[in-house]
Amino acid sequence: MRKWTLPSAVFLLSLLILISDQGRKIEANAESDSEEVVDLPKVEDKIGAVPSGLSTDSDVVKREAESISKKSLRSNAEKFEFQAEVSRLMDIIINSLYSNKDIFLRELISNASDALDKIRFLSLTDKEILGDGDNAKLEIQIKLDKEKKILSIRDRGIGMTKEDLIKNLGTIAKSGTSSFVEKMQKTGDLNLIGQFGVGFYSVYLVADYVEVISKHNDDKQYVWESKADGAFAISEDTWNEPLGRGTEIRIHLRDEAGEYLEEFKLKELVKKYSEFINFPINLWASKEVDVEVPDDEVESSEEEEEESSKASSEEESEDEDAEKKPKTKTVKETTYEWELLNDVKAIWLRSPKDVTDEEYNKFYHSLAKDFSDEKPVTWSHFAAEGDVEFKAVLFVPPKAPHDLYESYYNSNKSNLKLYVRRVFISDEFDELLPKYLSFLQGLVDSDSLPLNVSREMLQQHSSLKTIKKKLIRKALDMIRRIAEEDPDESNDKDKKEEVSSDNDEKKGQYSKFWNEFGKSIKLGIIEDATNRNRLAKLLRFETSKSEGKLTSLDQYISRMKSEQKDIFYITGTSKEQLEKSPFLEQLKKKNYEVIFFTDPVDEYLMQYLMDYEDKKFQNVSKEGLKLGKSSKDKELKESFKDLTKWWKKSLAASDNLDDVKISNRLYNTPCVVVTSKFGWSANMERIMQSQTLSNTASQAYMRGKRVLEINPRHPIIKELRDRVANNPEDERVKQTAQLIYQTALFESGFLLNDPKEFASRIYDSVKSSLDISPEATVEGEDETEEVESEESDAKEAASTSKVEVEAEAEAEAEAEAEAEAEAEAEAEAADVKDEL
Repeated sequence: MRKWTLPSAVFLLSLLILISDQGRKIEANAESDSEEVVDLPKVEDKIGAVPSGLSTDSDVVKREAESISKKSLRSNAEKFEFQAEVSRLMDIIINSLYSNKDIFLRELISNASDALDKIRFLSLTDKEILGDGDNAKLEIQIKLDKEKKILSIRDRGIGMTKEDLIKNLGTIAKSGTSSFVEKMQKTGDLNLIGQFGVGFYSVYLVADYVEVISKHNDDKQYVWESKADGAFAISEDTWNEPLGRGTEIRIHLRDEAGEYLEEFKLKELVKKYSEFINFPINLWASKEVDVEVPDDEVESSEEEEEESSKASSEEESEDEDAEKKPKTKTVKETTYEWELLNDVKAIWLRSPKDVTDEEYNKFYHSLAKDFSDEKPVTWSHFAAEGDVEFKAVLFVPPKAPHDLYESYYNSNKSNLKLYVRRVFISDEFDELLPKYLSFLQGLVDSDSLPLNVSREMLQQHSSLKTIKKKLIRKALDMIRRIAEEDPDESNDKDKKEEVSSDNDEKKGQYSKFWNEFGKSIKLGIIEDATNRNRLAKLLRFETSKSEGKLTSLDQYISRMKSEQKDIFYITGTSKEQLEKSPFLEQLKKKNYEVIFFTDPVDEYLMQYLMDYEDKKFQNVSKEGLKLGKSSKDKELKESFKDLTKWWKKSLAASDNLDDVKISNRLYNTPCVVVTSKFGWSANMERIMQSQTLSNTASQAYMRGKRVLEINPRHPIIKELRDRVANNPEDERVKQTAQLIYQTALFESGFLLNDPKEFASRIYDSVKSSLDISPEATVEGEDETEEVESEESDAKEAASTSKVEVEAEAEAEAEAEAEAEAEAEAEAEAADVKDEL
């Protein structure tokens, strides 16, 4: 043994020297090239570490620390420029210094939830896509690093490829981005972010540097990073611990955003905005626990001494054994563990009796991404059983979306989320509700629909039609209930006062709903023939007797006169205009109520709503108005027979007039122009002519025949009848008849074909009333004045030229005098020189 001692020592010494040299070489290489990743064994810091967290080697830690301290893009990364719209958007967000910055967390959690929904949906047909172990856990994790001021949000969702990172975080394909920028500049309301799908960029409200680490099953792990300075960089991630799958967003917080490094603040935001997210949201939170530690201090007391002296020998032996054991004490120690922040069960799976109004309000705000203080108008929570089983929650929002009726027939927008057996399928599934109910917010969770089929096949599934039918019924019942619970909708005054005192919150709710979504109900009457009568009950409007309040068809019918058979209405541009319409004169005199339709869509609506409760609708500006017959009708018709024939003949050729008749709707007005029963009204003609792509040629076939209705009791019509009887060829009478007709056209709401001709006739009539000769002409300009002005101008020009000539002559004389003086001076100088 001893003879090997010296060689062994020499061998060990040589080995130590070799290892030391290798260590210096590695350190030198690391210092010379800090960007190169050295594949050394990874070291995990156990103090406060996340069990499934990230671990890095020492060189990577050094480089990452430098990058974090400088917050600069990595030099070996591939650089890109932001899309112009993104840069503009980020400038607005970054400069919103006094806005609500809390929304960044809700947007990132919402994006994480979407990524988890996608991977869960794909796993229905490919179970291996989730992987094993922690990768199969569909959850969201939030972690803080107070020293480095980093807030990390991680999900195990579908992840992003390199191409996805460039596309999703560098450009915005949604057409709503420009609308958002314009809206944001006007209102400054950052709650609009969630509505326009630009939520990720809200992170720059609190950060000046962001890293996005993502791993997709079909690509390598990449890091996206940006300082919001117009550029971003992407590089392959070879230094962070592999995510397995999913995305981690590291937010390097600004100094003024330090509040988001506090656990209580994050818990408050998650509870406020993301309580009903369908996946667990876990926070790596600190917790104080009681721990037993050894106590080195030996404590004694008099009571212990007395007890020990009185104890028996057995007890003394037990005490001696106890004293031999080490004494301990309890202290507080801080530990870290995952804390679940959203432990609320999915609200639609619970019984409606167990859900409070506050919980419904919170769920609505989370579902609709509406974080204002306004509550939904109402909601309906129900479960359907039978051949098709599903649970649903529907909400009526307090306000209509800004783009609800923009591209109404071209968009496939839906606010209803579809779940199948608690698995989210899509929130763009427009087959569950018709377009006119697309403003409703909610979700449907069905146990009857298949999971492992494509979206196209799902649309053709037979159960879907049943679900759609029941949802429409429930939605219309929910809207009807708003009216039934509104005290302002009640006809019974005593009941109205009693209800209003008990429930003031529901007062005026249906009027509020109608002002926001009334057009949708009208579109439903046009589109949905099956539910047309149900929708007609929800219709509201103002009438000649409603005194500025909204009225329903049922209320109108209850006030109809006993002899009234039709529901009277009129269309126009405003209530004020319609109230003065000549079409209402006899109706008002006989105390009939008339509905005012002032929305352009009302013209289309009344082409589909032909009757209600066996009562037909009658447009009072069209033919066919029946107000009862008079015994003098035949006499009047016979008395004005010659006038109507003469007027029709003189106007038919030039003005496309179909007929001239005695009117039963006029009282103070001489005449009006009405259209045929199934033709366009004057209001409809104006609407169609204002269309951008309207075809004038095709519109000629749709216009109704015009009928001139005259008031036989009016003095103008009587005088015209007498003059036509005396001399039907009188040109002045013809001109007057033409002027009366054009005036009636204008007053009835039609557009004149030749406004210049109409104006000329008005001026001729004014001349006649002022006793001005028809041959009088406009005086020409006075020629003598023009001649005088020309002569005066010539005189002025001549005098000016004379002055100028005289001035020039004086200047020449002065110049000559100076020249002579100089010549004399030179001659005198020459004489003096000669004398010398």
